[in-house]
Amino acid sequence: MFISEALGVNEAGHLTIGGADALALAEQYGTPLYVMDEEVLRTNMRNFKASMDSYYNGNGLVLFASKAFMCKEAARIAAEEGLGLDVVSGGELYTALQAGFPAERIYFHGNNKTLRELNEALDAAVGHIVVDNLTELETLDRLVCERAEKAGTAGIESKNFVPGRDCRILLRLKPGIDAHTHDFVRTGQIDSKFGFAIETGEAMEAVEAAVKAAYLFLDGFHCHIGSQIFDVEPFTLAAEVLAGFMAQVKGRFGKEIDTLNLGGGFGIQYDKQDDALPYAEFMKAVSGTMRSIFEEHGLPMPYVLIEPGRSIPGPAGVTLYTVGAVKTIPNIRTYVTVDGGMGDNPRYILYGAKYMALKASDPLAEATQTVTIAGRYCESGDLIQEFTKLQPVVPGDILAIPATGAYNYSMASNYNRVPRPPVVMVKEGQSRVIVRGESYEDILRNDV
Repeated sequence: MFISEALGVNEAGHLTIGGADALALAEQYGTPLYVMDEEVLRTNMRNFKASMDSYYNGNGLVLFASKAFMCKEAARIAAEEGLGLDVVSGGELYTALQAGFPAERIYFHGNNKTLRELNEALDAAVGHIVVDNLTELETLDRLVCERAEKAGTAGIESKNFVPGRDCRILLRLKPGIDAHTHDFVRTGQIDSKFGFAIETGEAMEAVEAAVKAAYLFLDGFHCHIGSQIFDVEPFTLAAEVLAGFMAQVKGRFGKEIDTLNLGGGFGIQYDKQDDALPYAEFMKAVSGTMRSIFEEHGLPMPYVLIEPGRSIPGPAGVTLYTVGAVKTIPNIRTYVTVDGGMGDNPRYILYGAKYMALKASDPLAEATQTVTIAGRYCESGDLIQEFTKLQPVVPGDILAIPATGAYNYSMASNYNRVPRPPVVMVKEGQSRVIVRGESYEDILRNDV
């Protein structure tokens, strides 16, 4: 009936989110409002973990993507469900640590980590730092060496990892795979700001530098080929390329790489046209390819990491808006304006992201109107969707935009000095605030 398991309809015919009436939520908390269904969030985490247990015999870890949706409660839930966490900034790391997330299950990513962030990661003793370029590798090696000298542990030779001194790293590699997605979210090809390219020899150069580093312990490789991918083939191709590279590394340096992070980018359903495969099918296909290709190269199966990204929080989220006006321009289009927009969801203006919309008071009614949903911000491009089907609405109606649990709250801004909305978590019809909405005073807090 709906694209998200978070949605339903109650006896009054109103849309429900996690069993809670959407109109009641809008009345209680105001709009715009981010709503997250806790059961869907946890179920998605558990399903990925179960797939890992099934297809990799539990020899791996599912990482929750901080950049997709991060707050203290999200970190706490991910920790409770036994997931790891990938962070890409000091702020994300700080949030995770404040929430009590186990540092050993944190992977610190990013293509331009600052000195402060590298030191914060070392202070926290995160599980792994994912190194993106040679400058970062050299800087990290220097920082770890300085710490070893200060602690009096420098010069103690060991072929094994020394806790409290050495730093575990992964190298981010570009396997040269085109993921057939939007240019802004493709990351696996040579022309990407992320990682070391395999086919240019850059990756092997990075391996050599990592192997020679005194206190950096190279555990494995990471790749991420893109986002919102609906095809299995790019993942299996990436696995083949990385397995071949791991065999080359073993042949050249005698080093057996035992960890492989295949990234993620699994697509989700934003509208009824999206054909999202069940992620178990991705896992099954890629694991089968990995077993055969690693066996062919005479390598043992590595410890496997996956980063489902939006696949976990995306379907759990719904954003509620109040219709402000309906403006029809004859023979052109009908604008339905809402009290949010690019400040709380910049994805359409960034890369034309698809969404569907529902009238929360009557979501099962026929969508007879073709409208453009426009935001309140002072930009012509401030749109949530163009020429989309919608039930007839009038000012004051509540609109629901499903599949907004990922990259909406996390990318929100104060453009036009509009306060960011609250985030509400719903479970079995009961709601609670997990991120307070901002006030005008919050916007002024750092002004001098």
